[in-house]
Amino acid sequence: MRYTVQHIATIVSGSLKGQTSGFIEHLLLDSRQVIFPQTALFFALVGKRHDGHHYIGQLYAEGLRHFVVSKPLPWSDYPEASFIQVEDTLKGLQQLAYYHRHQFPLKTIGITGSNGKTIVKEWLFDLLHLDFRIVRSPKSYNSQIGVPLSVWQIRPEHNLGIFEAGISEMGEMERISPIIDCQ
Repeated sequence: MRYTVQHIATIVSGSLKGQTSGFIEHLLLDSRQVIFPQTALFFALVGKRHDGHHYIGQLYAEGLRHFVVSKPLPWSDYPEASFIQVEDTLKGLQQLAYYHRHQFPLKTIGITGSNGKTIVKEWLFDLLHLDFRIVRSPKSYNSQIGVPLSVWQIRPEHNLGIFEAGISEMGEMERISPIIDCQ
């Protein structure tokens, strides 16, 4: 799936700064894992010990041109870049994943619990992969960040999704569950 930068700005209720053209196919959260910089969108996530905004200059130098940010930047320092400014970049990532998920009439299985989610997911895949075209969480992607990245993998050819949902803090399931949307 490809989304225009303008369409993503609308989906995440963001304000578009800089260039307004471009197509997005890949999501990037880690500045050390740049692939497909022309079609990647970097979410400058802010956490207790990190701030993705610190890596924008480096990413721009590596050819990345599309960013979701929550802080104002010197936009003119990045003349070829598109910036989507939102209040909360994590929420923006989740909104985009929610929108993407709901573009597909996909049956889903959600797996949660304190232990064994990944092994159950893999067992289900082994049992069902001959009968279904399955998209599933890679590794143990089951957090507020991992679930959106897992759901972003959905393509038109898939007819079953198997996703993990972990819970490590209060209110987390309320944010993750609508993204997976088990039907």
